[in-house]
Amino acid sequence: MRRISTLLSVLLLLAATLPGVAHAAALSSRTHLFYYPWYGGASTGYRHWVQGGHTPPADIGANFYPVLGAYDSGDFSGAVEQHMRWIEQSGAGVIVYSWWGQGSDEDGLAAGVLEAAARHGIRVAWHLEPYSGRTAASTVADVNYLLGRYGSSPAFYREGGRGAFYVFESLRITDWTALDQVRSSAIVLAQTTDTSKVAHFGGMYTYDAIAGATAPGWREAGAYCEANGLVWAPSVGPGYVDDRAVPGNTTPTLSRDNGATYDREWQNALSSQADWVSVTSFNEWHEGSVIEPARSSPPAAGYETFAGAYGTSGAASETAYLDRTRHWAAQLGGPPPAAVDLARGRPVSASGSQAGYPPGNAVDGNASSYWESANNAFPQTLTVDLGAPAAVGRVVVKLPPSWGSRTQTIAVNGGTPAGYVFDPATGNTVTIPVSSTDRYLRLTFTGNTGWPAGQVSEVEAYAS
Repeated sequence: MRRISTLLSVLLLLAATLPGVAHAAALSSRTHLFYYPWYGGASTGYRHWVQGGHTPPADIGANFYPVLGAYDSGDFSGAVEQHMRWIEQSGAGVIVYSWWGQGSDEDGLAAGVLEAAARHGIRVAWHLEPYSGRTAASTVADVNYLLGRYGSSPAFYREGGRGAFYVFESLRITDWTALDQVRSSAIVLAQTTDTSKVAHFGGMYTYDAIAGATAPGWREAGAYCEANGLVWAPSVGPGYVDDRAVPGNTTPTLSRDNGATYDREWQNALSSQADWVSVTSFNEWHEGSVIEPARSSPPAAGYETFAGAYGTSGAASETAYLDRTRHWAAQLGGPPPAAVDLARGRPVSASGSQAGYPPGNAVDGNASSYWESANNAFPQTLTVDLGAPAAVGRVVVKLPPSWGSRTQTIAVNGGTPAGYVFDPATGNTVTIPVSSTDRYLRLTFTGNTGWPAGQVSEVEAYAS
């Protein structure tokens, strides 16, 4: 866990008391809120608020009514600015922006939301929605577009130097090989708990607020992500009801139970060893999964309220779920999110190999298989193609844990060779600090006390 020096803590405390200074230090980069910028005011015909055949502003397609009324997502100084203040209040440090393709309405509003987020120390990740014609190749193009167009914003969220992209309904596409092209610049999450469907992805999330109440497959998904260097970001929500937005629907309703549902889902997420917790949602009003404040006195009959949540009433109920999110964001605590192995499954070559021990064994995730160089022919090299220049801060080299102790002399990307002791008592794993921004990761072996050849079970590369 990162620790802040006493002096820095004092400075942060003083800064937090200054007018106009956002309380970014208190926000959790591991708590992500799904954020919807698709609402329009009167000038747009109340875009989205009319869902289900309703007639805004008093009559909207939602079972709760916003404190802000039928707001416009392009009202950056009004509604959006208030959203960022509320998100600060929730303790969440990241919003996951619903994005519907290049040139979409949501794309056109992104810069304004990023500017507002930056003023409050909030970061923006991306929810890549299933627009018509979406493919794996177009998703890669979208990732590169978002990095290029918005990547210079101080609000653009990065983990280990890479942007974060959630792919909604990822199972609609069966071949995601194209994602390998952006592995070095993006962490791309699949919406599933099926571990057989995440090849080429950098992690998994669930989105479904209803499923979060029972968390099917969450522990298994969390364990798989931990074992394979992937990010596990299960989704939690306070409840679900879409009756006004989808008249005649058959989707089950998930009661908020005065906050007990939200607590249960957070507990499920934490017990599944979540790296990030994604919250469904900040403001998906149609599905009644919001933590954005809802009016305690709606303008018309037929709306629900948050009354009773965590024992509150009246105006205090309106922000009850923001305050409870801050509680759980603090509980999430712990170490930073799991780093993603940049070398896993990448193309790899070697200066020489023993028959039956090819270089691909060094990046296949199998601790029992290994690469072995030609005998008695030092130096030998093992080179991993990361696909694009990538910041690498450490390299982890492993041998099968059942092997005995040995020392290999290794240099990384032309650095100074050093002897690294592989000790079975510590899992036969060594960590080599590096500072590299190259496309290729090259390990040079010049000695091995246990065998006259270079040997690697797994080589892993991490940004930090």
